[in-house]
Amino acid sequence: MTNQMFGGILAERQTTFGRRKITPRVCVVDAKRHLRAFLTDVLEDLGFVTSECAKDEDLAAILETQLPDLIVIGLSGDGVEVGKILEILVRAKFCGKVLALGARESIIVKAVQQVGEEYGLAMLPPLTTPFAAGTLRERVATMLPEEPAPSPAVYVEEALHAGWLELWYQPKIDARTLVRSGAEALVRMRHPTWGVVPPAYFIPEDDDPNFVRLSEFVIDRVVEDWHQLLEQPGATDLSINLPMSFLRDPDAVRDLCRRMPAHPAFGGLLIEINSAEAIHNLDLLIDVARQLRLHNIAVSIDDLGTDWPALMELRTFPFVELKADRQFVTGCANDRLKRTVCRHIIELAKGHGTRVVAEGIETRADFVAANELGFDLVQGYLFGKPMGLKKFARSALARPLLVAK
Repeated sequence: MTNQMFGGILAERQTTFGRRKITPRVCVVDAKRHLRAFLTDVLEDLGFVTSECAKDEDLAAILETQLPDLIVIGLSGDGVEVGKILEILVRAKFCGKVLALGARESIIVKAVQQVGEEYGLAMLPPLTTPFAAGTLRERVATMLPEEPAPSPAVYVEEALHAGWLELWYQPKIDARTLVRSGAEALVRMRHPTWGVVPPAYFIPEDDDPNFVRLSEFVIDRVVEDWHQLLEQPGATDLSINLPMSFLRDPDAVRDLCRRMPAHPAFGGLLIEINSAEAIHNLDLLIDVARQLRLHNIAVSIDDLGTDWPALMELRTFPFVELKADRQFVTGCANDRLKRTVCRHIIELAKGHGTRVVAEGIETRADFVAANELGFDLVQGYLFGKPMGLKKFARSALARPLLVAK
């Protein structure tokens, strides 16, 4: 690409950076799929909205539709012509940042940096391989907004209308084989100013009419996501959290049943109910659980702790899963009282032929303790944080998880 060509393009190029106040977006351009996956994972953890392309000719469309603030260019040399990428960026009047990624002491890395700077692109210091995730974070950290968390809380009605809500998935792992056997869906908000907002800032009270709309969003989205995950290897059983207020409405329950996929591969949906709510509404919950199981929907008792004795005398036990509260799982390796509570929950579950899950596994010691106690499934940061659908789907391609000795 000649200097004359660039000069003509630059004549009308804007010089200001940023077109909106919003969570930053990034596009990773690299021919190597595994490198794109690694980069997008790290950048998503930082709070970027990510997109990717494997060929330079796909970049123009992404610039038009995704409006990225950062372009990360992998200089692997296969399928990506750097000259064309720079030309596309200049023609599009790209006002964001550009980060080149290539081998240490590479001539092309230095050349891209020089050419980009000469023609007015905002080039970040190049990133040379091999590099650590922390190094990438340092390069782009200045692009992340320093806005405080929203105060007052964001109204969920606004979030639903604006399309800011999404589901993230935290894997459930078989405690014996360490293979992923399911996932819990957790609602998150990606606010245009504050980025990913914790649920505490937008989950409404039970009596808020928007709680029903939020529950319907979760149901519709998890069914939609299940269809996408169907293309991945291995079955994934998904669970969602619903309040008792939703299950008290017969029309809502019937509508829930109608929304279930008729696909023969659908293994069912698991509804997790907080133990405090469940125990205060046992008769109703048992009745609803009986109805739901006829429609391939099962019920799990979530966050079960010292209130476990309330379930001991039940003659009918239509629950397929008990989940031990994380406050009794995290640190159980070194706390006899926590292990005692966990042991009682496991005995209760086994007595009814129900599987039992340990939430909040964050260390190898806690995993070993949970395994020895007899938990069927484990869940926690040791095996994976909640992640967006795209990242969760990619994780299905990974090998079974191994815990370091």
